[in-house]
Amino acid sequence: MEIGVSTASLFMREYNEDALPLLDKSDARVVEVFLQGFSEYKKEFGELLKSRLGNLKVHSVHALTLTYETELFTINERAFTDVKEIFQSVLTTAKLLEATCYTMHGRARIKKSVNYDDFVKIGKRLDKLCDIAENYDVNICLETVEWALYNAPGYFKKVKEYAPRLKGTLDIKQCRLSGFDYRDYIADMGENIKTVHLSDVDENGKIKLPGKGNFDFETLFRRLKDSGSDPNALIEVYKDDYGDINEIKNSLDYLREIVYKRQQIRSILCPKGIKTKIGKIL
Repeated sequence: MEIGVSTASLFMREYNEDALPLLDKSDARVVEVFLQGFSEYKKEFGELLKSRLGNLKVHSVHALTLTYETELFTINERAFTDVKEIFQSVLTTAKLLEATCYTMHGRARIKKSVNYDDFVKIGKRLDKLCDIAENYDVNICLETVEWALYNAPGYFKKVKEYAPRLKGTLDIKQCRLSGFDYRDYIADMGENIKTVHLSDVDENGKIKLPGKGNFDFETLFRRLKDSGSDPNALIEVYKDDYGDINEIKNSLDYLREIVYKRQQIRSILCPKGIKTKIGKIL
């Protein structure tokens, strides 16, 4: 597991081309690029971002959902053909940045007349999107989002029956907003979790940077390991959830210290090549 940052944490503070150098300076190491609009879905913009990476590695890309993702699930074939071109533009940028994952919200649950729980239809469309993404060496990762498709545990397994290549993104704050325990989402996705969006929360329920609240990251990391997944974990908060960008650097250090201590304990209790019950727990 690598610890990093999503550029969504700087959304409405800095444009991506300026956010990346700032995160590189903060030793983010690995990032998710939150593409903010149609101009950022173009190859030329991807090339600009690549020139600004410095020492950063791009794990995933994430598009602004309501600009086009909802239409990827339309039953109108002409509309789907049109929106597929946009999807492929985003995938082209992902491949250019050497990202291996696309974080997807899918349809926003905004119309009462739409059946968002038609698992066969949605699963088959997700499979089609996975098929397209595979040509770019990118995994489609359906994200836990309170107002979108995957808004409750159990949804992932049901659509994965029809989309066997589908992977998952676990967003801690969205799990909380959905009213379900994040551990239930981990159980639902299991070893398919490729990305985790990290945030903290204080006693008043306000979103905070990791280390500024009371969330138990040690238990989270242990649960992820127990699930058989090996995701990258990226800080993702909103622009008003912190002050100076140096606070992000402090959160990175805080999380990496937790990971480091876990690794040290494992190496002491479970020497290389020796498997024990303790090692499995750690």
